[in-house]
Amino acid sequence: MSDDVLSGYRDSIDNIDAALVFMLAERFKITQAVGQYKATAGLPPADPGREAAQVARLRSLAESAKLDPEFSEKFLRFIIDEVIRHHQSAAKA
Repeated sequence: MSDDVLSGYRDSIDNIDAALVFMLAERFKITQAVGQYKATAGLPPADPGREAAQVARLRSLAESAKLDPEFSEKFLRFIIDEVIRHHQSAAKA
């Protein structure tokens, strides 16, 4: 049995997931460039002040969007941790 309503919702979810993947890929391209720059400039891979500001900014955006700020912080923390890992790898190279 075909459910056109459910299928339409799923198509939208699939489109959003694809957009998220491409946006994350673009974000990581930029953060890789940042990591290479930091390594060349002798800057530390992590910037706790910047991270704290970004977390606060994202939590505020999440609240405005009616998204759970805890979820948004966990999501950003996961991304930041991955970026730092990449920056540390660039610093060692």
